[in-house]
Amino acid sequence: MRIMVIAAAVLVLTAASAQAQMGGGRHQPGNDAPKADNKPKVDEKAYKAALERIPEPKEKYDPWGGARPSDPAKKSK
Repeated sequence: MRIMVIAAAVLVLTAASAQAQMGGGRHQPGNDAPKADNKPKVDEKAYKAALERIPEPKEKYDPWGGARPSDPAKKSK
């Protein structure tokens, strides 16, 4: 009898933790519609103007510059 009670308790605790992780399926009515109106709208003209204001770098960026030695001296024949 004691084993049955312990097994039932383990089963209830396992089910309760799984329900807590999954949200339990409880949804509040009326909140089904997503609130997409709060997102700011992107202005394409302002975006392109901001991209044009970014200065072009004088040297090309080398992300592997620290991992490999700089240009090796070329041997002349």
